[in-house]
Amino acid sequence: MSDQIPQELDYGEKFKDFLKNFRDQTGSFKYIERLHRMMNTDMTSLIIDYPDLYRYDTELAERLIDNPKELLREFGDAIKDLVSSEDPEYAEKKKFYARIYGLFETLKIRDIRTGHAGKLIQVEGIITRMHPIRSKMVKAAFIHEKEGCNALFYWPEGEDDYIEDRIERPNYCPVCGEAGGRFTLAKDKSLYVDWQELSIQEKPEDVPGGQMPRSISVQLLDDIVDIARPGDRVTVVGVVKLQQASSSPLSPLYELYIEANSLKVSEKVLEEISITREDEEKIVELSKDPWIEEKIISSIGTTIYGHWDLKEAISLQLFGGVAKQASDGTKIRGDIHVLFVGDPGVAKSQLLQSASRIAPRSVFTSGKGSTAAGLTATVVKDSRTGEYYLEAGALVLADGGLAVIDEFDKMRAEDRVSIHEAMEQQTISISKAGIVARLNARASVLAAGNPKWGMYDPTKPFPDNVTLPPTILSRFDLIFVVRDYMGKERDQRLARYILDVHSDYDKFAPEIDPQLLKKYIIYAKRYVRPKLSEGAKKLIEDFFVTLRSNALNMSEAQEGGQVPVPITARQLEAIVRLAEAHAKLSLRNEVNEEDAEEAIRLTLSFLTSVGLDFKSEKIDISIITTGSSFRSRKTMMSIVDSIKRMTEDKRCVKIDDLIAELKEKYNVTEQEIMESVQKLHRDGYIIEITHNCYRAA
Repeated sequence: MSDQIPQELDYGEKFKDFLKNFRDQTGSFKYIERLHRMMNTDMTSLIIDYPDLYRYDTELAERLIDNPKELLREFGDAIKDLVSSEDPEYAEKKKFYARIYGLFETLKIRDIRTGHAGKLIQVEGIITRMHPIRSKMVKAAFIHEKEGCNALFYWPEGEDDYIEDRIERPNYCPVCGEAGGRFTLAKDKSLYVDWQELSIQEKPEDVPGGQMPRSISVQLLDDIVDIARPGDRVTVVGVVKLQQASSSPLSPLYELYIEANSLKVSEKVLEEISITREDEEKIVELSKDPWIEEKIISSIGTTIYGHWDLKEAISLQLFGGVAKQASDGTKIRGDIHVLFVGDPGVAKSQLLQSASRIAPRSVFTSGKGSTAAGLTATVVKDSRTGEYYLEAGALVLADGGLAVIDEFDKMRAEDRVSIHEAMEQQTISISKAGIVARLNARASVLAAGNPKWGMYDPTKPFPDNVTLPPTILSRFDLIFVVRDYMGKERDQRLARYILDVHSDYDKFAPEIDPQLLKKYIIYAKRYVRPKLSEGAKKLIEDFFVTLRSNALNMSEAQEGGQVPVPITARQLEAIVRLAEAHAKLSLRNEVNEEDAEEAIRLTLSFLTSVGLDFKSEKIDISIITTGSSFRSRKTMMSIVDSIKRMTEDKRCVKIDDLIAELKEKYNVTEQEIMESVQKLHRDGYIIEITHNCYRAA
């Protein structure tokens, strides 16, 4: 009897049978329950898991891939029939959709070809552009302006026929049956659905080396519009279609796009890389190795000699701390930011490249070729339609992974400012051309740059060696000065190591296979959330209190109670993140004393190399946070106060008088006073009235 049923009806009935009779592992009617849930929530889409359909009726599932346009319409009608049998009034006013999820094969965007036109495919990518929602006419209302008729009707005529690419004028009136007269489009009576276009780009890790990432346009209809935003990683199931690439109707060139049937946003970080049971066994076994921390660190940049602390910092950054969110919505980031500043030729860029290759998700960019818009996000005007749309930048694309920025010092100052929010709040806010949006940028930043004068000068404080402002420096958890030290024995070891690398490259294979290490990192990020033990808490607390107490005692003894701050709560949080990351190296769910000690050691190394005030030989974090030491700021304040007092009865103060006034009183050298006067003059706090004669601004 089934042979007498038309093919289309046959497949519609088969689908209805699947919805009514499919049972899940618990024995419940999975899709009947979903149907009731859809009706209760006033929705029009029913989610269909493709593997269920394939197991129930293989022929139907395969037919869906090859002829999706007809079958999806049949599936929608089948859903409508089932809804109508329970609630005819609800079914009458709505159009229903079967949203297909989980096709067996995920096609790469760069592999989509003309042969896929008309087929149902699944692709993964990152949303880089998003246009605002518009209304698309699906049924045009026409008035037949002819004497004796004047009927209003909808076109296309069939109940299940809808406008595809363009509005076609009717060639007759379905009410009176005549072709004569004029057909006028009634826009206010026509039927519309929400429509949105976006562009998805290949994931950075899927792009072959040295090639441009490919993109494809995706069109969304009805209830799947506006459920994602730029920077989101999505899986799209849809039908490949063709549209003219030129505005000329005679152009033979067409471009492919996807009309989405379903769109799923990746909620979890790094969920696109699957870890098998076999992988999990290897990872757990590896974590039991007593030397696991050393093996992970030595697997980074195996061809690079030395730099153990830098490699350890990268390892901790790849694993990251634990992100936390309080009940009131306050967020504490878990990502660790690291900066390398140092002499040329010390393998900074090689370390960055190595980190980029090992990180499960990474975006590599250079400061010289990056703008604020390219790093964060921007609003762009479409030259074809004149509309504005959002376009995501590197930090948004690196969401949940690692953003690597080489030549950090070569960035323009106004471009560098744009990443402040991304590093601390982990978001990118956009307000331009009427578009106000906030995008996620939950990425760790690994940056490297060269000193201001080419080589690092150890006789000058850190801010004088770099062109980076304090506002950006204070956001890094660890900053390393990488110097090209010279010494006969060290140079011999370095030369021998490099020559061995060139003569026998294979000998320098990493201790842990890079693919296994990548999965090890993903496993730790997904499942390991270490908490501070009481011992670790005590150790970190004692370090924080002791360091600040020592500074307080020294200040009270030497400087009348004014305190240079050696460490702040920001560094305390950084120590916690580093300790949590160190615990993750061994897949431990508790941060012990060893983890806390290593985090303190790295932080102390960072503070003594970058935050040391040469003149007072004390650790002073304000060197990084404000760009000048406590002693320098105190000297500058004294100079401004003295100038104000001394200019009450004269026009300006000569530099010699100022030196005589301050030298003995505040125990500062002539050179310190001269440097402070120049800085105050440069920053506009004092004005030079005549040569070497100043007054307050």
